[in-house]
Amino acid sequence: MRSQIPRPIPTRVVTAWVLASVFAWATLAAPAAPSATDSDARPERPEIRHSISWHWALSLDPARARDPEQDDAAGGSRYQSFELSWNPELDWQLGPGTRLHGSMRLRADAFDRLVPGRISGLEAASIHQPLELGDRTELELRELYLETQQGEIWWTLGKQQIVWGKADGLKVLDVVNPQDFREFILEDFESSRIPLWAVRAEVPIGPWALEAFWIPDRTYHRLPEAGALFEITSPRLVPSPPPGIPVDVEPARRPDGFFSDSDAGFRLSRFLAGWDLTFNYLYHYADTPVPERTLEHSEVGPKVIVSPTYQRTHLVGGTFANTFGDLTLRGEVGYTTDRYVNVTDLADPDGIERSGELAWVVGVDGYGFTDTVWSVQLFRNRLTDAPEGLPFESGETRLSGLLRRTFLNERLTAELLWLHDLDLDDGLARAEVRFDWTDTLRLEVGIDVFYGDPDGIFGQFDSRDRLVIGGSWSP
Repeated sequence: MRSQIPRPIPTRVVTAWVLASVFAWATLAAPAAPSATDSDARPERPEIRHSISWHWALSLDPARARDPEQDDAAGGSRYQSFELSWNPELDWQLGPGTRLHGSMRLRADAFDRLVPGRISGLEAASIHQPLELGDRTELELRELYLETQQGEIWWTLGKQQIVWGKADGLKVLDVVNPQDFREFILEDFESSRIPLWAVRAEVPIGPWALEAFWIPDRTYHRLPEAGALFEITSPRLVPSPPPGIPVDVEPARRPDGFFSDSDAGFRLSRFLAGWDLTFNYLYHYADTPVPERTLEHSEVGPKVIVSPTYQRTHLVGGTFANTFGDLTLRGEVGYTTDRYVNVTDLADPDGIERSGELAWVVGVDGYGFTDTVWSVQLFRNRLTDAPEGLPFESGETRLSGLLRRTFLNERLTAELLWLHDLDLDDGLARAEVRFDWTDTLRLEVGIDVFYGDPDGIFGQFDSRDRLVIGGSWSP
């Protein structure tokens, strides 16, 4: 047998391993912080933190959630996931007004149902893809940025999260960073939001504060692939093929121009007469690819070719918030100039039409009861130039409610969250209890229940109800 020349190790693999080694060494070898008496005599040392978290999700409806192709020896339908993750963080004050921050995540899933097999990586830039250690473990650089002040300008350079908006659980303006939908929207946004390599500047302009950024990182939503536990099937999001016609789906065509395909945006904010106000603008590629289709004819019959592509759009909007006694009124509005939607007309050349979209959300938070917070939100979006042949209504209205109460001097927290679509009568109900056993150990238990029309955004996961047991340890 002829010997084979080993393939070179990809640069991102080497980079990930180097960063992991640095974090591991720093976590284990970092000395204690200097005492007050000698803090001025020695330079500041990096502050190292890390946490270990676990997350066990058990199906509440095994008969409906059973997947015939899933190996019962690997958990079958009883277990949705069992994840264990290690999350090291570094903060290093390099000098007056200059700080380096970094974080990583090593995550393993015992049952491999959320992301079966290996990640495709087609939605992420090469420098952004996690290092896969087998089919069930990945190592990812979450954040790595430098904060520094030059005059009146604060710069943030590196891989970071840019968070916009005032809404909870429903996004209108918080679309700068893409999201990982491996658990649909069940994972908290801080964990599911995908940080991007960016340059961000914050500068005061009279009574206003300007935040401007440039994002050359061409990374988009990470969507579950076919066969995943939370594979998206709703016709409101995924076009349904004509009955009896085979479909071939090509890999998504990701933009590849470093400068020409960059995203950019800014936010102006100020406080005026008791109101916290912002004006937002974003020029970007929508993070969900548009499934353009082509109908081909051959000797064996017609066939549909789906070619997902990413399309440019402008987002213009703003937010507002004010406090009135024990109540806080807040909201946001956003207008997207180019929203591409699927149509059912087979005569349409690519099965796609363009429209503008107006979305807004208004919420009220209450703090009048001891140790209790409640919140109600109304969300509405509408296509401004809705084409004919839509497989769904041109607008949708959702309502959300949140109730949170703490006990035992805030060591125990109970929370209820409800999201409901008023048009399709589907939704999601969540209940969670968190208990801080010690200052470093937290235990959690919760229930997630989907309901409603299987064609709805939430109803498509009606068989994915689950009991979640987890916790975290932060030494």
